[in-house]
Amino acid sequence: MPVSIAFIGLGVMGFPMAGHLQAAGHMVTVYNRTAAKAEHWVAQYSGCSGPTPAAAANGAQLVMLCVGNDDDVRAVVYGESGVLQTMAPGSLLIDHTTASADLARELAAACAAKGIGFLDAPVSGGQAGAQNGALTIMLGGEAADFTRAEPVLKHYAKSARLLGPAGSGQLAKMVNQICIAGVVQGLAEALHFAGCAGLDAKAVLDVISKGAAQSWQMENRGYTMVDSQFDFGFAVDWMRKDLSITLNEARRNGAQLPVTALVDQFYSEVQALGGNRQDTSSLIRRLKQPARD
Repeated sequence: MPVSIAFIGLGVMGFPMAGHLQAAGHMVTVYNRTAAKAEHWVAQYSGCSGPTPAAAANGAQLVMLCVGNDDDVRAVVYGESGVLQTMAPGSLLIDHTTASADLARELAAACAAKGIGFLDAPVSGGQAGAQNGALTIMLGGEAADFTRAEPVLKHYAKSARLLGPAGSGQLAKMVNQICIAGVVQGLAEALHFAGCAGLDAKAVLDVISKGAAQSWQMENRGYTMVDSQFDFGFAVDWMRKDLSITLNEARRNGAQLPVTALVDQFYSEVQALGGNRQDTSSLIRRLKQPARD
């Protein structure tokens, strides 16, 4: 059955995600801070756009957010132009932004006060996953709200799982980013070593990707790292934002993350090299710089 949906945020992830919903027959109204991008989305997918988050959310059964950070979420949720201004009791707010667990709990309480459901639902899979409808979604919230949302989420997700109360999705995304940081650094060092040893790095990848070293990062980023291609959507700036959230949470819960903290600093070096908007696999760039005394 078609559902009326508002989708707020049309970045490299949100643009195709909203498109999958419209293509599936739902009634989608979008909002983007840069209005030209919303106009482009309407031209490509049909649907409608709203001049403010509140206008887009007016009458929607589901409101989905996919913006940049905690402050961006608050900007589109609260105030006269925020979605809570027009969302009706019984509707459901789903936040796909990678944000803090504290924000998720805050939003859950604000929604509950208005009789609105809430799910924190950060995604993994990158730009390609969004375009191909093959994202992984980690969710926190109430089971009844997840049951309502799941059929809609399947339009752009290969996997969606409820992991606990509000905030659990964001905490799981932090686990995801910890894993990625370590794996990408290991892959960067391995390929750098292969080059220094005079090996054909791509031939080595062909061999080791069939064994215990295999990973998603190796399969999808190893060869492009060798070719110094780093234009795959998930920017270093965003990874540093995610790792900052993760390290702050670790300071709160007592988790020891020495490798994650080190890789975060390596990413700061990539930023200093001008790689802010390059893909996270650009970690290998710093290893190719001249050795420092």
